[in-house]
Amino acid sequence: MKKSLIFTAEAENAQSEESSIFLVGSKNSGKTSIILRFLDRDEPPKPTVALEYTFGRRAKGHNIAKDVGHIWELGGGTWLSKLMDIPINHNTLLHTTLMLVLDLSSPSELWFIMETLLNAAKTRLDEAIQEAKADDPYIKDKLRKKAWERVGEEHQDKTMMEPFLVPLVIVGSKYDVFQDFDSEKRKIICKTLRFLAHVHGATLQFFSIKQEQMVSRMRGIFSHFLFGTNASKTLQVEHNKPIFVPAGHDLLQQIGTPPLSDGDIGKVQARTPMELWKVAFCNYFPQTSSNNPAKVDDPAKDPQFVEPAIDTLRAQKDEELERYRKLAERRAREAQQNAFVTS
Repeated sequence: MKKSLIFTAEAENAQSEESSIFLVGSKNSGKTSIILRFLDRDEPPKPTVALEYTFGRRAKGHNIAKDVGHIWELGGGTWLSKLMDIPINHNTLLHTTLMLVLDLSSPSELWFIMETLLNAAKTRLDEAIQEAKADDPYIKDKLRKKAWERVGEEHQDKTMMEPFLVPLVIVGSKYDVFQDFDSEKRKIICKTLRFLAHVHGATLQFFSIKQEQMVSRMRGIFSHFLFGTNASKTLQVEHNKPIFVPAGHDLLQQIGTPPLSDGDIGKVQARTPMELWKVAFCNYFPQTSSNNPAKVDDPAKDPQFVEPAIDTLRAQKDEELERYRKLAERRAREAQQNAFVTS
């Protein structure tokens, strides 16, 4: 497990508090680099094997308690999403932020990654909420109330929005590559991500490890969600510049319509705006990860693909993953305890 320390700053309260950021997203999208820059660690990023943990501390005065910020990172893109039950659990619901990192240089995987990971996170949140109800029957109401407070309870798009129950930040990484795309491609990707962020009540930021202004802004986002510092209210929606939209600061009217012609819109069988945007985006950027990203079947459970030797090996790997999950959970608890002991 990784362990790190972070800068100190003045604060008034002596009681130690904790918050968490959980990074998920595209494989090789720069999640580790984002964490290293926030922690101000000058070292080359290493591939994230499965689920890794580190932490930052922020002093609240001289030689007194410090706030602890837990930072989790899920590697492997989408296939290790079952490990979400470690950082997202009934004890962490009220102080966890989900950061979804999407590789702007690979639009042919963008919708698949987004949909798969957000659906997995929603499922895990529902499970954790059910677990938490034993101690707090009103936990879901509390999360929903906080979600609407983040985006504005009287937002004019309220009827079209379904805010994520924990704070959500969508990061479009590798902006340095994306900025060389054709203007029309950039416009479609920007509009689509603005729509996705807006209806989920999320903050949206484009990011490049090579541009210091975006690194600084990312540090501000981390500091806000981990340590409660003031959030930036800067708004940048021009597709020729790096997008930055704080939660609740966009409008569907300004985002516009999906990239389909009027004739195409009339032909599409979409029951919701989300489905319409999905069809439009995937028509323009066919997704290579799956023909049907929302429903990825498991061949191991299909009778027509029975292979005893392979199935036995698969079962062994599943058992190894489960053992790793339990080991990671135990080590994480120990690391968190050490974070508080040394603070």
